[in-house]
Amino acid sequence: MADRAACGGGCAGGVDIDLQMAFQPIVDLPERRIHGYEALVRGPNGEGAAWVLAQVTDANRYAFDQACRVKAIESAASLGLDRRLGINFMPNAVYHPEACLRLTLAAAAEHGFPPELITFEFTEDERIGDHAHITAIIETYRRHGFITALDDFGAGFAGLSLLADFQPDKIKIDRHLVTNIDADRPRQAIVQGLVVTAKVLGISLVVEGVERPQERDCLLDLGIGQFQGYLFARPAIGRLVAEDEISW
Repeated sequence: MADRAACGGGCAGGVDIDLQMAFQPIVDLPERRIHGYEALVRGPNGEGAAWVLAQVTDANRYAFDQACRVKAIESAASLGLDRRLGINFMPNAVYHPEACLRLTLAAAAEHGFPPELITFEFTEDERIGDHAHITAIIETYRRHGFITALDDFGAGFAGLSLLADFQPDKIKIDRHLVTNIDADRPRQAIVQGLVVTAKVLGISLVVEGVERPQERDCLLDLGIGQFQGYLFARPAIGRLVAEDEISW
């Protein structure tokens, strides 16, 4: 989660910082279109997510997570986003899934953002001790029409064992499995296995951190269609990168 956290300024519980939202496109390469955008936090002077997350404590985690969702929705709506919006959330901050969604739904209604366009992303970088709890979160979000995504897959604590216990709608493959994959047979074999596994389980795949054309081409050959990374577009603060700006 080094570069990922959706947040808003004025978070309750001791986190009161004027933050900005950056949006990075997720592209559907075969269709040559932007599938959606992930909301990424930046500090008031462009500081990255690691700086923001350093402000989070056990005492303010819940308030921080709630404010994050609201800010991401508010920012996306103000920019006229009509594609899918990826919002990061902290599973360990969700005490009761149904109650934690109330503010999200209220923010979507207030700002006129379609809730069915929201994808909630959680990362395996955050240690999840109660798998039954995260399963309950996913099931609750699905009942409300939200999509869930397991972010940074392959870089965190649990990997395939986490996936065996619960299945999100989408997996985002971490850059650790992507870098130099065109010249790395073990990485190719692992991603190829993920493609097969995801197909059997009915899970869609996105590859993160793509920076080289050779990586893109190799991943396309392995059956990946959706990409996110600097090769296509960097995150933009306070605006949405247009399709004609994408390095296809």
